[in-house]
Amino acid sequence: MVELKEIVRYLDEELRISEVADYSGALNGLQLENNGSVTKVAAAVDASLPVFEEAVSAGVDLLIVHHGMFWHGAQRLVNAQYKKLKLAMENNMAVYSAHIPLDIHDDWGNNVILAEKIGMTCAEKFHPWKGELLGLKQEMNLSLDELLKRVRVAVGGEVAFCPGGSSESVGMVGLITGGAGSEIQAMVDTGINTFVTGEGPHWSYPLAEELGLNVIYGGHYATETFGVLKLVEVISERYLLCNHFVDRPSGI
Repeated sequence: MVELKEIVRYLDEELRISEVADYSGALNGLQLENNGSVTKVAAAVDASLPVFEEAVSAGVDLLIVHHGMFWHGAQRLVNAQYKKLKLAMENNMAVYSAHIPLDIHDDWGNNVILAEKIGMTCAEKFHPWKGELLGLKQEMNLSLDELLKRVRVAVGGEVAFCPGGSSESVGMVGLITGGAGSEIQAMVDTGINTFVTGEGPHWSYPLAEELGLNVIYGGHYATETFGVLKLVEVISERYLLCNHFVDRPSGI
């Protein structure tokens, strides 16, 4: 048994929760407390009602998510929102969320873990946003087919691909997990030849074709499981806690 406040203090400091800018609905850090103690920690990408139900069934008393409970802003506590909070509070389950702070973390981040899995061994940070650099880039002497294979293996499934470039080589690869597909123009302006991300709006595909940018859409969910899994692994080892992964893939 570990004190909740000790785990929160550790995560807040390591993830720079108070320093890293984010969307207003992210509300990073501890979103819901419990009675103050933790025996089992779980990871999930989204703080949805089905996730809460599985976590509670597994005996979890600290749920760590990437997209928190207030992602869509202030909402009435009715229907699913009410059920979710009632379920967590009745079962003494705390909820901690980390979005951009987890995406960009040097060791635990979604970006750095996916980059390592696809062979980006000396990547540098790029793409400024609100005082932080959101992505990683690296020149890679690699064919598009090989990179596609590596991304498929990393995310555990098929990916969508826009072959916008004229070369069979990937060239300068940029990587930003999650929903960064709307940054097509910014990638081209930065000198990126092949962009690896999670998902993008429909218009990102024809725009990438027009601008000559290869884009690999690995899936928003699939590219953002790495960080929460790593967090739970770290917390489990540091505090000798049992752990669990609530896997609710969206296919998007």
